Amino acid sequence: MTRRRWIADTWTETSASLRGEQAAHLARVLRAEVGQVFDVVANGFLHRAEISFVGEDEVRFVLHEELEAEAALPVHLLMAVFKFDHMEWGIEKATELGAERITPVIARRTEKHLAQAAAKRVERWRRIVREAAQQSRRSDVPAVDEPVALKVALGMVRAERTLLLAETEQENSLKAALEGGAESVAVAVGPEGGWTPEEMTLFSEAGWKHVTLGPRILRAETAAIAGLAVCAAML
Repeated sequence: MTRRRWIADTWTETSASLRGEQAAHLARVLRAEVGQVFDVVANGFLHRAEISFVGEDEVRFVLHEELEAEAALPVHLLMAVFKFDHMEWGIEKATELGAERITPVIARRTEKHLAQAAAKRVERWRRIVREAAQQSRRSDVPAVDEPVALKVALGMVRAERTLLLAETEQENSLKAALEGGAESVAVAVGPEGGWTPEEMTLFSEAGWKHVTLGPRILRAETAAIAGLAVCAAML
């Protein structure tokens, strides 16, 4: 049977702890007991771990041997802010597919009330990626940046290959752009209504290649998921 995996809240070289909601779920719902063995991610490393203490708000583990774990997909996802329920679903699935970093972008066509409220949603987005990483048995949690304007976001990207999913592009596919592999990739997904001409110019000036996922017009969250699936297959 596959051991359940947890991502530690705190750790040392030889121990790790779950706190808050994670600890409460393990202690009260799963009725954890001292001596039980789980997989625990601590400081980015996966360990076999044995419970040494169970409390209402904390569960402590002794870390044993380090286990082999897959690395994150080397993809930095720039995702324009759009309707929060759709965006949260996209963030969750991007995490499951292996995205290494997610940067929410305040685009020109991001609805004003969403742009104003985005900063207050970051902690919720970080909880979502943590839970999704744990559920999908990742050994890391993707970084979720504070929402920023596009020009700032472009300056944060350090990927070897930078690809813009563009509705106006009809020939160059994402798959073709990734042939031959790459050490790291950044993929940008626009808001509902797409990027403005001025934003498209910013991408071009920064050297981003325009690519397509095919002839259909996709919702933003669908484009993000489809794009990451292609990246996972090609990388």
